Amino acid sequence: MKKKKFSLKNILFLVVIALLIIPQTRTPIQVAINKLKVQIFSPSAFAKADQAQLEPFTYKVSSIDGLSRNAEIGQGKVTFISYWATWCPPCIAELPSIEKLYADYGNKVDFVLITNEKPDKVKRFLERKQLNIPAVFPEMETPELLFERSIPTNYIIDKTGKIVIKEKGAADWNSTEVRETLDKLIATN
Repeated sequence: MKKKKFSLKNILFLVVIALLIIPQTRTPIQVAINKLKVQIFSPSAFAKADQAQLEPFTYKVSSIDGLSRNAEIGQGKVTFISYWATWCPPCIAELPSIEKLYADYGNKVDFVLITNEKPDKVKRFLERKQLNIPAVFPEMETPELLFERSIPTNYIIDKTGKIVIKEKGAADWNSTEVRETLDKLIATN
């Protein structure tokens, strides 16, 4: 019987598998892979016929500081809704692009970045990542048309409540295409 030799390829494969199993190395690897996706993928608007219509409603949320606020969806202002979590690698990968979009459109678009985690955990995460985004916590059930089991799931909703963009998974939200879509939606009466 011949003994099998371990080739460099087999050893490298085992190292990669071990790195993906160990929690301390798995998340950074997954974030890096999702950052690559963010670099090449930008969401685009649905065709008008494919845009779902939400009944205008008030999304009741609270801030990190515990202050209640109402996000008026489909009631005259463009809205960006994101469902995310601090432990989610695709979320971590796309948050910097959302932050850049928020920096430029925060006064023209209502950003509602929803997480179900504890406020103190979210606050520490945002400080550690040096992110300045308006994270909020739901005070009501997610409306049926916005409910998804996967995160991140992001929506751009026009002034009348039409879902213009819906994207699951990491994406570049600071792209020219997204900015042009927002500019058109903001300019629409």
